[in-house]
Amino acid sequence: MGAHVLVWWVTGDSILSREAMAAINVEIATKSVGLPGTFHKDPADRMIVATARALAAPLITADEKIRDYIHVKTIW
Repeated sequence: MGAHVLVWWVTGDSILSREAMAAINVEIATKSVGLPGTFHKDPADRMIVATARALAAPLITADEKIRDYIHVKTIW
């Protein structure tokens, strides 16, 4: 996906309703190195989490490190 993150918005009944590409910008890159709490050091995961937080969007992921991070909402 390069410098973009695919963000999915899901309706209450868990049916994919919309997808969008979110560009990584300086604000998100900066937030990715200053995430609250303890999160692992993988820069790609940090960018994904920072983007979701900036957009107030839940992530659909099976990644347990992201799912265990309490500062981002995940769906799975």
